[in-house]
Amino acid sequence: MTKDEIIEINKKQKEFYNTKNKNFATKIWSKIRHGLLANIRNEIGISNQVYGVHKVWLGNLKDKKVLDLGCFSGNNLSIYLAENAKEYIGLDLSDVGINKLNDRIKHIPNARGVVADFLNDETFSEKNFDIIYAYGVLHHFKNVDVLINRLNEKLADNGVVISYDPLETSIPVKFFRILYRPFQSDKDWEWPFNRKTYYTFRNKFNILDKHGVLGKTKWFFLLNLLPMTNDYKMKKGINWHNIDWNKSKTSEKYMFRCMHLTMLLQKK
Repeated sequence: MTKDEIIEINKKQKEFYNTKNKNFATKIWSKIRHGLLANIRNEIGISNQVYGVHKVWLGNLKDKKVLDLGCFSGNNLSIYLAENAKEYIGLDLSDVGINKLNDRIKHIPNARGVVADFLNDETFSEKNFDIIYAYGVLHHFKNVDVLINRLNEKLADNGVVISYDPLETSIPVKFFRILYRPFQSDKDWEWPFNRKTYYTFRNKFNILDKHGVLGKTKWFFLLNLLPMTNDYKMKKGINWHNIDWNKSKTSEKYMFRCMHLTMLLQKK
């Protein structure tokens, strides 16, 4: 798929996120993703740990030019980035989302939201970013090579990308996605990372750090169905998460058992 073909698909993606017009199957998956899985991440503290390590990776932002890629109306760190960076640009296809973001950051002099396609030079020509923060964004590009080339064009020397994306490398997740995909409203721009995707990023960037989440921990919802004390369940869930977090950092084999992957990537 060429860059121009992706840009055409992104026009449909813009309409989708502006209207949030989802079919029944996509609504069900959204409830699972934003309900069940989000509850697991929040209960066990996974989300806070992910955002915490992202702040560590971001470091001191006072001299940094930051691109918040695909941020819609703002993710959990958008305001933090805007308030602390030397220059902040929030970028999204959706004018609905960016209008909301600009209202939230209007008090910050060096921050602005931009409605544009990341791949389109005519609508987005900014470059030399020290940091590209891409939370739940990179898997929206089917052609990983086109994406990586664009990231490298936009990054300053030694610039970094901080990403967080779904994996489809564990057998139960892959099986579920195969069943779900024919009915998915947003399938044209939803491409969870597979092994090839990960290896492509590994070959083109220096992976300075990484963590997988929801490996063992994805089964926490089953644990909640068993007649055990809440304290025991929580201790078990936290222990599973710690195993996922630590083993995925050093073992790619273990990482591929996880549902989500966050990475700190540095331009070569």
